[in-house]
This record gives sequence, structure tokens and C-alpha cells, in this order.
Amino acid sequence: MAEMERVLFTKEMKKEYTILVPTMLPIHFQLMLDIMRSYGYKAELLENSGRNVVDSGLRSVHNDTCYPALLVIGQMIDALESGRYDVHKVALMITQTGGGCRASNYIHLLRKALQKSGYGFIPVISLSAGGLERNPGFKLGPMMLDRIFYAILYGDLLMLLSNQTRPYELEAGRTDRLVENWAARLSQQMRGRGLLSYRKVKENYQAMIADFAAIPRTQEEKVRVGVVGEIYVKFSPLGNNNLEDFLRSEGAEVVVPGLMDFLLYCIYNQLNDQKLYGGASKLRDRVMKFVYQFLVKKQLDIIRLIQQEGSFRPGGYFPHTATLVDGYLDHGVKMGEGWLLTAEMLELIEQGTCNIVCTQPFGCLPNHIVGKGMMRVIKERNPKANIVAVDYDPGATRINQENRIKLMLANAHAIAQAEQEEDGGELPMPQAEDYEALASSFR
Repeated sequence: MAEMERVLFTKEMKKEYTILVPTMLPIHFQLMLDIMRSYGYKAELLENSGRNVVDSGLRSVHNDTCYPALLVIGQMIDALESGRYDVHKVALMITQTGGGCRASNYIHLLRKALQKSGYGFIPVISLSAGGLERNPGFKLGPMMLDRIFYAILYGDLLMLLSNQTRPYELEAGRTDRLVENWAARLSQQMRGRGLLSYRKVKENYQAMIADFAAIPRTQEEKVRVGVVGEIYVKFSPLGNNNLEDFLRSEGAEVVVPGLMDFLLYCIYNQLNDQKLYGGASKLRDRVMKFVYQFLVKKQLDIIRLIQQEGSFRPGGYFPHTATLVDGYLDHGVKMGEGWLLTAEMLELIEQGTCNIVCTQPFGCLPNHIVGKGMMRVIKERNPKANIVAVDYDPGATRINQENRIKLMLANAHAIAQAEQEEDGGELPMPQAEDYEALASSFR
């Protein structure tokens, strides 16, 4: 069969076409789409969900395809069939990681699905820092990338603060309103051209932390539950059946590692490949090291500000997180979420969040190995670990998934009760000064 000719997204299309983007992280993606709009693109985040999305995916791709691909493609096909859009004036955007994960091939599966459904004329844009595919009408310039990096940092901070505030707020909905207000405010500030002022960025961090700390909260202690797994089902409410809402409805506080950790993991892996195998140019290696050190220092700044204010627990610091898998996995294990998935479970346990849901999508074998496959050894070395692996696939029923999580929560409450009776406290969390030696180094 002849290869399909790729439909390019042209400069002329930029003026009239609406770019549809599949959902994953609502806060982060809305900030990124606002950046795209400020650069002249029309963009919309898809919010359609339900069984129609799954059925559209099942019709459009082979049933051996991994569940995230099925949902992303199904959401796009369902949106095109909804009648909401002029299908001759839309483009679709999808990410490509460029690694061994099948996500790098989603774009080809999507084009095949479009052709099969009669939409072969719709252009598909690859969003990839590696430039796997180029389109004349869409470019990620340095100023745009600068804003996207900060959108990820802002999004991670908003997610962390809201997750630690929402379960305890005295006035229902106040946390969500504050998130919306800050997202709108940040989007307004990131318009324009030129590099963002880092002084202003840090002022925003401090103001955000202070605003969330000012929300009146109860003093009760809730069971903390961490969420890890394949990146799409970990973050996407569509992918994990609104897992975070369910956990909160069961009286838990949700803890989710940030998106910046995954970005740093991708950069770290490229640096590690160069260390192990060589091959990259010296200039590219220096640039990647600079980007890595730039981002980890920005991450450390946020940790410092959170600890200085004192109302919230900061997230992990990536160079430290990378050391946690020593004795468990080698950093060469990097298909899917690779060693990072194991590291995030160990990071949560170190921070006192010993109850963990490991989200496992159908068809993602690497993440079954570094997720479910590592649970036994993690539990053996960390007796307080209370981890449940939950499978997500087209045939899995929500009630079965939630029942498994309820069993984990019942065990979590029993453990918490036993610890109260023993007066056992948590281990002290690492402080910013503990990370100083790691800030400018690459292991």
C-alpha cells in the first residue's frame, strides 16, 4: 500500500484554521494554548469525554494499540464527528516524544485513522522539541519556548498548591476560583515578545503561594495518596476516569508529581545517552547541559520559596529524585516513563506519601515493568509503602478500578490509625539547602 502523502499546515492556514489539542493537564495546557493564541494561532483544548470517545478510538485504531493512543485519537475523531467544527478549517496537534515509546508513532496512527474516517485532508501538527516533523505554518521559536517552560513551572505550582488546599477549604470552590484567576492573570502577563522577566516570575510565585495560604482551611489530617504511572493516564481525567476527583470524594488529599519532572527526565536521558554511547556534537551536548541546569535551578527556586512561606509541602527536586533509584534500576532503563516511574514512587514514600496509585494503561509494557514490576521490591525495602496498580483499558469497568482503590484506602486508614497509636512521626523532608550540591551537576 502506498504511503499517505502528508498534509502540511501552511502559513495561510495559520490565519483561519483552529488547532484542536487533546486534553491531558487542564491547567498547564490552557496556559500553553494561551501562549499559542498570543502568537497568532487559533487553538482549542478538547474537553469531549465519555464512552463515545472510547468507541471512536476502537473504530479508528487497531485494538492492540496502547490505551493513551486510543483515547487521544478517539477524542479527536469524536470531536470532528460532533458537528461543532468546520472540518475544512481545523488542524490537529499531537506530541511526539522521539524516544522508543509508541507515542512517537501516534501521529502516523492518527493520520491513518483520519484517512479511514474520511478526514484525510486535515493537517496534523507534530509538537516536538526535537523537530521530528516540520510544518511551514507552525514554529516553536526561542521566545515561545521560554514562555512554555514557565507555563510548565507555573502549572506545576498551581497544581501543587491547589491539591494541598482543595481538600481542606472551608468555602467550597474557592480553590478552583483562585486557580482560574491566576491562570488568566499569568496568561495576560505572558503575552508579547521578548524573554520573560525572571524577577517578575519569582514575584508571581510568592504571590501565588501567599494567595493559596490565605484560603481558610480545616486542620484535619487526611490520608495522602500519590498518583504515578504512564504520563497520559497519570494526568488526564479522561485517561484515568477522573481519578483525582474520586480520591478527593473518598476523603483523600491527592499528590501528583509535576510535568517538569518528565521534561527533565527526557533531557537527562539524552545527556545519559551521550555519556554512555557518545555520538552527539559537543555543541549539542553543551546546550542540553545548559538547559538541564537552567531548569533544575528554576525548580529549586520554587522549592525554596515554598519552604520559606511554610504552609505547603514542596514537590521533589529532580537531581535528588534521580538518585533514589540507585540500587533499584539503572538510568539506562528509559522506555516509556522508565526509571522515573520507580523514582516517583520512591520520592513520594520519602516525602511521607506512602499510599500510591500506579496507573497502568493497556499496551504500555515498559511501564508495567517499571511500575507494577517494581512494586514488590519497593514494598520489601519500604515497609510503609501501600501501593496499588490499577489497569486502564477500553474494557475495564470503572467500578472495578474504584473498588481496588477503596481497598488501598482502607489499608491506608488502618496504617494511619496504627501510627497514631504508636505516635510515630514522619521523616523530615529534605530542605532546599540539602540540594545545593546537586544544583549544578549532572550525574
